[in-house]
Amino acid sequence: MELPRAFGLLLHPTSLPGPYGVGVLGLEARDFLRFLKGAGGRFWQVLPLGPTGYGDSPYQALSAFAGNPYLIDLRPLAEKGYLVLKDPGFPQGRVDYGWLYAWKWPALKAAYQGFLERAPRKEREDFLAFREKEASWLKDYALFMALKAQHGGLPWNRWPLPLRRREEKALKEAEAALAEEVAFHAWTQWLFFEAWKALKEEAEALGIQIIGDMPIFVAEDSAEVWAHPEWFHLDEEGRPTVVAGVPPDYFSETGQRWGNPLYRWDVLEREGFSFWIARLAKALELFHLVRVDHFRGFEAYWEIPASCPTAVEGRWVKAPGEKLFDRIQEVFGQVPILAEDLGVITPEVEALRDRYGLPGMKVLQFAFDDGMENPFLPHNYPAHGRVVVYTGTHDNDTTLGWYRTASPHERAFLERYLADWGISFRQEEEVPWALMGLCMKSAARLAIYPVQDVLALGSEARMNYPGRPSGNWAWRLLPGQLTQEHAARLLAMAEATGRA
Repeated sequence: MELPRAFGLLLHPTSLPGPYGVGVLGLEARDFLRFLKGAGGRFWQVLPLGPTGYGDSPYQALSAFAGNPYLIDLRPLAEKGYLVLKDPGFPQGRVDYGWLYAWKWPALKAAYQGFLERAPRKEREDFLAFREKEASWLKDYALFMALKAQHGGLPWNRWPLPLRRREEKALKEAEAALAEEVAFHAWTQWLFFEAWKALKEEAEALGIQIIGDMPIFVAEDSAEVWAHPEWFHLDEEGRPTVVAGVPPDYFSETGQRWGNPLYRWDVLEREGFSFWIARLAKALELFHLVRVDHFRGFEAYWEIPASCPTAVEGRWVKAPGEKLFDRIQEVFGQVPILAEDLGVITPEVEALRDRYGLPGMKVLQFAFDDGMENPFLPHNYPAHGRVVVYTGTHDNDTTLGWYRTASPHERAFLERYLADWGISFRQEEEVPWALMGLCMKSAARLAIYPVQDVLALGSEARMNYPGRPSGNWAWRLLPGQLTQEHAARLLAMAEATGRA
């Protein structure tokens, strides 16, 4: 896949500013698109958009297909008279997920009641058409969410046995008893996808493409694992026997035990990889490019016994990556996929990536702790430039935070290396812009910067600490924090390096 020489910004929609506790797909999102356009950027990268559960991680969503109802903008619903919307007094700058849960779900319920009472016929017909069109995943998701609410938020493998096993009689009784709750959850999905469609169309009108993010694994407590336990390594109680993660690495001395159930690839293959085909089809509907998280897991994945508390004990198990991507190409042709090829990368992983012409990733924060052979240093990027370079990602510290904790060796190496590229800085707050300048000058076809680096923010603005179970995913922009001065500076850099 060929990429244009361009740049973009990484900002999850929950991090957008606004008065209702979390970023939404509304006015502030459109303002961000216009800012990006004015800065000369052509790409907006987001994290996974699925509904989050315990821990609030977008990489542990309650569905592989659904959208996050937290991102629904309630203001248009209030304008239609479906609810009375009051400022809940949420703090600015961070998402408080506990408060958000307690406030937004009742607000959505009130809006749904208003919809039932006041919606014009056309809206009702559109909603019913959506339910029919998306039934292949929506029916299971909506029932899953209704049952989850009925059982106090417990994961599905702690529900009564007939529901865990999806016995026909139990499912029919639940569908009848919870019909209104099921319809409500389907309605939130209709709102989400309508809002996202409108936002995507606005991005396209501005010449901006959206890069989505698809986790390789799905959450244990998700509609897909409940609906299709045969796809996963589970015991008779519905609990994983082996789970996903990565061995000890840059981020953690004990590795990362993600806890996702691992696929039974033999079953998926016998079914023609239908789950993956459906997932990718939905992603290509939402995004222009799809970043596939943990790409190396398609070649081999780290299998951890579920009884182990860390990721230290595990083994590499081969995955049928070539068979999967052959099937993907058979269905879709050349697919716009970006491979997140960080971590323990072997020649076999590189061969799988290159066989399908997929761009990989480079992260500058990994570049300065070694010698000149470090593959993350821009002079080592392939001549074809089929890579996406980042100052950092959602899993890294901000660039300023990274620099403040860097070793003297890294700092000295950084200064020497930047000087070779004609870049310098006088104070630490200029380091993020220096590294963005290095990205701009590199051979990488695409350069992406977290918005926190544009603002030169420190560790207080970090999005995620890998391995930390709570307190992540909360950072938000303040109103007016991105300015025309930021846009003008980005535009000048982009024009000087052929990326505007």
